[in-house]
Amino acid sequence: MLTNPYQAYQQNMVGTVSPEQLVLMLYNGALRFLKQAQKSIMQHNIEETHSNLVKAQDIISELMLNLDMSQGEIAASLHALYDYMHRRLLDANMKKDIALLEEVAWLLTELRDTWKTACRLK
Repeated sequence: MLTNPYQAYQQNMVGTVSPEQLVLMLYNGALRFLKQAQKSIMQHNIEETHSNLVKAQDIISELMLNLDMSQGEIAASLHALYDYMHRRLLDANMKKDIALLEEVAWLLTELRDTWKTACRLK
């Protein structure tokens, strides 16, 4: 069976990066899908908006599910924040509300930038 070279490249890349880099990739992916969803809302493309928002929701769910809750307050706080963002994206998807997307994008950008800094200090 022939494999799509792009998919093979992506699978290899994900399989070889550190867990820290993988989290950074997830943040960047969610932000990319939010930007695409915002563009789709402005173009009144409901199907594409929905598709991109679901992808962003899936990434946030993945981040939430992979938290190490044994890490205490930080993990619990991140879980609550991810849950909040997930709910805001559900609302944004139902209402096609750009302001809700911008709120989640701001939160994700702050988390991503903080994560980048923490990884450099490690």
